[in-house]
Parts: sequence; C-alpha cells; structure tokens
Amino acid sequence: MIFEMRTYEAAPGKLRPLIDRFAKTTDRLFKEYGFRPVGYWTESIGDNTKLHYMLAWENDTERLEKWAAFRDDPERVAAFAASERDGHLVAKINNRIWVPTAFSELK
Repeated sequence: MIFEMRTYEAAPGKLRPLIDRFAKTTDRLFKEYGFRPVGYWTESIGDNTKLHYMLAWENDTERLEKWAAFRDDPERVAAFAASERDGHLVAKINNRIWVPTAFSELK
C-alpha cells in the first residue's frame, strides 16, 4: 500500500469553491473510479488557503491508471470547466507519495 498526499493551494478567494467542487463532484467521482480517499483537511491554525487530502493505493500502477481514467471522465471535465468559469481554483499542487514504515499501523 502507498499513500498519495496532495495539497492544493487555492487561488486567492477560491478555497470555498474548491472545497465545494470536492464535496459535490470530485469525491464522488474518486469513489466511482475506485480511489480510496483517506481524508480531506483544511487548516484551522496556519495557512487557511489550502486543501489537503490523502488517497490510498495498492501500488503506483493502480494510481496512474485510475488517475488517467478520472482525468478523461466527461462529467469531471464539464464540472471542472463550470467551476472555473471565473478563473482557476487551484494556484499550486504539491504531491507526495508516502510509503509506510515497517512499524506503521497503516499498511
């Protein structure tokens, strides 16, 4: 098992629309495509312009295949285009792949 930790830095004033898009479309489509979301987070102390989320994968091959299918989904393309008609929601993406240690409870 590997874990993908992603942080989206929202464009100025766009954190709420980004969270709304995840709540209304992205999370549902993730699950339809077999993604395993571990959780979604914002910061209550610190920089409140970011959405953090983690996905669990069996391996990198699964991750790459499912991301490709998700990106090509016509509903996703339309929903993202509609949500960005007033400008991009995400200014920067930070992506990390985490591998559990031998003593980790999450494997």
